[in-house]
Amino acid sequence: MRKRQIGSLSVSVIGLGTNNFGFTMAEDAVLPVVDAALEAGINFFDTADSYLTSEQRCRSALGSRRDDIVLATKFGSQVDSEITGGAAGAYVRQAVERSLSQLGTDRIDLYQLHKPDDTVPIAETLGVLNELVDEGKVIEIGCSNFSAKQLREAEVAAGTGARFVSVQNHYSLLERADETEALPVCAELGLSYLPYFPLANGLLTGKYRRGAAVLEGSRIDKWQMADRVLTAANFDVLERLEAWAQEREHTLLELAFAWLLATPEVASVIAGATTPEQIRANAFAGSWELTMEEAEEVRKLTASSTVA
Repeated sequence: MRKRQIGSLSVSVIGLGTNNFGFTMAEDAVLPVVDAALEAGINFFDTADSYLTSEQRCRSALGSRRDDIVLATKFGSQVDSEITGGAAGAYVRQAVERSLSQLGTDRIDLYQLHKPDDTVPIAETLGVLNELVDEGKVIEIGCSNFSAKQLREAEVAAGTGARFVSVQNHYSLLERADETEALPVCAELGLSYLPYFPLANGLLTGKYRRGAAVLEGSRIDKWQMADRVLTAANFDVLERLEAWAQEREHTLLELAFAWLLATPEVASVIAGATTPEQIRANAFAGSWELTMEEAEEVRKLTASSTVA
């Protein structure tokens, strides 16, 4: 498995997103997925305090293997009816201690603000995060769902203290707004970019077919997205992409990952998995390296897609 850098952290180019651990998976299904990830060379695990029991289940499944991975978690989103989230300094202190306890670790490798909090100056949040880095409770800090403007503001506010080294945003072959937003700022400021939803809510797995019924229990089904994303225009794009991949003896899923990794700022593609088979497919996709010319050719195939 290839590695790239997030600040001082060396991470696998395919990461494991663990929201499914808390939201959809039975507890006994988590360990086989974690085992498969480690066997495949995936060392970057991403969770959040708002993913229900995900942090605790990561702790249980990893056991004594905590030091074998780069562990990322997030704070700031609402956790439950009593813990409403935010980025105020006092809350950040509470959140980190809660996550350290739930993860069963003495430090968080990448601690990320899950979303901007317009009610709190970013300098206040960064000030507390800087203290956590000095105390050794956090190694690197990052953010998620930040715009280009917010990334610039955070860079200025950091001053000589700890600065965000990464941003985790929505980006895929079918959702490319950040090409004119956060990605240019990442290149300018030296930030690592972590795309989530790389498979466009399942559209880029190849499991959806024109005219077929929506898969019951799928994200598109649960979120009632079919009318918006299962469009003729999107299927036109998917069929072009799949044909391009098949000509090169690859799958649509593999193309989705390889295309993202052709962007230099992308450090790791965060993908969820509920089975060892999905882990192995994701990991294999990380071995396909596109040239910049090929990546641009693929980009042109998506011209008529709608947001997924």
